[in-house]
Amino acid sequence: MKEYNLTVEEDNENERIDRYVVGVLADLSRSYIQKLIDQQNITVENKAVKASYKVKSGERIQVITEDALIPDITAEDIPLDILYEDEDVLVVNKPKGMVVHPAPGHYEHTLVNAVMYHCRNNLSGINGVMRPGIVHRIDKDTSGSVIICKNDSAHLCIAKQLEEHSLKREYRAIVSGVVKEDTGTIDKNIARSTSDRKKMCISPSGRRAVTHYEVIQRFKDFTYVKCTLETGRTHQIRVHMASIGHPVAGDTVYGKQAKTPVKTDGQALHAYILGFVHPVKNEYIETVAPIPDYFEEFLLKCQKTVKK
Repeated sequence: MKEYNLTVEEDNENERIDRYVVGVLADLSRSYIQKLIDQQNITVENKAVKASYKVKSGERIQVITEDALIPDITAEDIPLDILYEDEDVLVVNKPKGMVVHPAPGHYEHTLVNAVMYHCRNNLSGINGVMRPGIVHRIDKDTSGSVIICKNDSAHLCIAKQLEEHSLKREYRAIVSGVVKEDTGTIDKNIARSTSDRKKMCISPSGRRAVTHYEVIQRFKDFTYVKCTLETGRTHQIRVHMASIGHPVAGDTVYGKQAKTPVKTDGQALHAYILGFVHPVKNEYIETVAPIPDYFEEFLLKCQKTVKK
């Protein structure tokens, strides 16, 4: 990871930020700059902006890029829990603890290494050599459904569904405390934290994020909930639930935690249902990733403390 700190000169007043950064950092392509903006890795005065933002003289711009050296990513014979597969797409049930794609510190044993072996050379290349086939991702310690695209056409179709919020993404979560409302919607902007770049936070300057939740069962110290994503920001459910005083159980990053009855090894969050319109067949496909064993054990041990 490399960081650049830029100050806008008078000659660049009112220039689009993507064009300005490309002009200053000539080694970076405009498409890569736009990707960094989308990831909120380019900020103005510590605030996220859009690629169309026009810079002002004297503004301080921070640019954070990935490592320039891209290692060889190798295929690995890692068993996959396949929920759906055909010649265009693959949906897998990612286990807790597995990183979705290679990144500094995690170049092996990722989901990408596994699907490279399973799919051979049949993966979309839109997201580059580090993320072949990957359209979206879930956190390392979140389990559940991830869709992989085997060609660029399928990738573009699924990516459009993500952008239009028509992809169905329903999660199961066990959160700390007793959620009083049976249903609710959290509509709060999310941005990258200015004090810790690995964390996200609620911020008016962030991108709009919407999570719908519904209580499935209440216990003495926890609540089992269904969370449906309308948008898909980084750590969205974890940040949103913590913002209303109910952080996901086991999540040591966001919020103070109650002691859990079982070892969770991270947040008790599972991508349960994934629904999409098939990019070629044009029919709706829905997959269900079975609830993990530790989830079931957690819920079973909470049954004696059920809140009616």
